[in-house]
Amino acid sequence: MRDKRVKYWILILIALVLILLFAAFFALCTGSANIPAKDIWQVLFYGKGTTDYNIIVNLRLPRIILAISVGGALSLAGTILQGMFKNPLVEPYTLGISGGASLGVCITIIFQLYGKIGVIAYPLSGFTGAVFVIFLVYSISSRAGTLKSNRMLLTGVMISYVASSLVMLLMAISKSDDLNSIVFWIMGNLDEPDLFLIKIAVSGSFLCLAVSYLFCHDLNALVLGEDAAAHLGVNTARTKKSLFIIASILTGLSVSVCGIIMFVGLIVPHFMRMTVGPDHRILLISSFLGGAAFLILCDVAARTVISPMELPVGVITGIIGGVVFIYVLGKKKVTL
Repeated sequence: MRDKRVKYWILILIALVLILLFAAFFALCTGSANIPAKDIWQVLFYGKGTTDYNIIVNLRLPRIILAISVGGALSLAGTILQGMFKNPLVEPYTLGISGGASLGVCITIIFQLYGKIGVIAYPLSGFTGAVFVIFLVYSISSRAGTLKSNRMLLTGVMISYVASSLVMLLMAISKSDDLNSIVFWIMGNLDEPDLFLIKIAVSGSFLCLAVSYLFCHDLNALVLGEDAAAHLGVNTARTKKSLFIIASILTGLSVSVCGIIMFVGLIVPHFMRMTVGPDHRILLISSFLGGAAFLILCDVAARTVISPMELPVGVITGIIGGVVFIYVLGKKKVTL
C-alpha cells in the first residue's frame, strides 16, 4: 500500500513538473511579438543581440521566473494557512498582510518617497507594511498568553478591513496620477525589471518551501485538531508561530514585489488537495508547483487578451480563480 502511494506521488510530481515546463515554454513563445517555438533554442543560443533575444531574455524570462516564485509562494502560503486554521476559506491575504502592504505602498506613492528611495521604494514600503501587520496580528492574538487560531484569524480579518479602508481614504484624497499608480499596483503585476528583487523573491520562496517541510508532519497532526496534535507530541504553540511566520514571509515577499494577486493561494491548494490528498508531505510541493504553473498561464493571458496592451495579472487570476472555484465546489466537496 505504501509503495503504491509513493509511486502515485512520484507520478504526480513528474506530471506537475512537466506542466510547469510546458507553461514556461509556452510563455516564452507567446506575446505581442510571437516567436515560433521551433526558433526558441536557436534564438537563445545563437541570436544574442537580436530583437527576439532581448524579448525572451530581458522581458519574458524574468516574468516567468518571478511567476514561478510568486505563484508557488502564494499557493504554499495558502496550503499552510488552510492546514493550520482547518479552514478551507483561509488564504494568504486573509490575515491582513496584503492590506498592510497596500497601505505602505499607497503612503509611498502619495508622499512620492520613490523619488528619494529609488527602485526599491515600492517593495520596501510594501514589505514594511506587511511586517507591521504581521507583528500587530501576532501581538494581539497572543496577548492572553496563548496563540489561539480563531483569535488570530478574526484579528487578521479586522485589520484587513481597517487597512483597506485607509487605502480607500488615501485614494479618495490623492491626485489622478497617484490614483492610477495605486490602482495598477493593487491589481497585481509581474512586470518587475529589477533582477535583484526577482532574486530575493526566488530565494525567499524556495527557502520557505524547504523550511515548511520541517513541519509537514505537524501540519498533518494539526488537521486532526489542536488537542489531538498535542496528544501526538506536537508543540502546537511553537508550530503555529513558526507556520504563521513562514506564511507571512511568503505573502509579504510576493505582495511587496508584485502587488496583490488574488485567488492563487485559495484555488490551487483546493485543487491540489483534491488531486493528491490531504497529506502535507506531497501537498506542499504539489501546491508550489501548481501555483507556479497557474500564475505563468494567467500572466500569458494577461499579456495577450488585449494585446499589445496588457492587463494586470491579478484581474485574470481573480476571474479564472473565482469561476474555477465555484465550479469545483459544485462538482465535489472539498475537505481538509
